[in-house]
Amino acid sequence: MSIAAKLESLGVNLPDAPAPAANYVPFVRVGNIVYVSGQISKDDDLITGKLGDDMEIEAGAAAAKVCAINLLAQVKAACGGDINKLVRVIKLTGFVNSTADFTAQPQVINGASDFLVEALGEAGRHSRSAVSAAALPLGVAVEIEGIFEVQ
Repeated sequence: MSIAAKLESLGVNLPDAPAPAANYVPFVRVGNIVYVSGQISKDDDLITGKLGDDMEIEAGAAAAKVCAINLLAQVKAACGGDINKLVRVIKLTGFVNSTADFTAQPQVINGASDFLVEALGEAGRHSRSAVSAAALPLGVAVEIEGIFEVQ
């Protein structure tokens, strides 16, 4: 099954790739590697909150899934609109807006990792970092950047 068909079967429609909010590009392609700038937890609205304070792990994981969908939207744009040119996810770096004593960052970023494996199978397995941030842009709960291999 193609990536596009799998996403459709999961009820996921990739949004238009979000435009950058400052003086940077949303992705850089070097050969068959695409480096995607950090994608925040934003679908129709910003998903804001601080883990360990006003947001639970499950809600943070859902926000991370939204980041993963936005990452795929950028990869699709990098591939001229054809998400089926994605070969594999190489690495994610996830930033979790959390309190100083919150230690479940990996469980939050699992929302992105689990979704990518569900959508892409083995090609979705990746290396990863999950770190805490005292604050993130616009108060969002999660921001994730990624490295991808494409055709």
